Amino acid sequence: MIGLQFLRRMSSQVVKNSSFDRCLQQVKMISIGDGRCSAQFKVADEHLNRYGVLHGGFTASLIETVTSEALLARPNCPFGVSVEMHVTFMKGARPGDEVLIDASPVRSGKNFAFMECELRHKRDNSIIARGTHTVYYPATKM
Repeated sequence: MIGLQFLRRMSSQVVKNSSFDRCLQQVKMISIGDGRCSAQFKVADEHLNRYGVLHGGFTASLIETVTSEALLARPNCPFGVSVEMHVTFMKGARPGDEVLIDASPVRSGKNFAFMECELRHKRDNSIIARGTHTVYYPATKM
């Protein structure tokens, strides 16, 4: 199982490069294990769309990243490839809002894992967005 310290180190290396992942720089992993992952961040200007609320594309990236990290935390789980994602946007978030992200498995089989994720306001636990993420991975023992 991948430990939280390792995951934090890996995440910090990813955001230091010049790839798209640098947009995740402010996201802090807070727990990981048993196929679950929790993270948090404070909404900042770089997370906003032109209307001053949390950008939908950034939200989708968070769901993909945190569900993938949760999946990688499972014993003997290989790296996978995203097959499908669905995001339902329920409420906005503004600069300064603290957001909690929780990802967990729905089901996994021989070649596919089905993950779910929620983004919530820390202040009142209201749901900002809910997403599902289907991942294909090569057949291995899990």
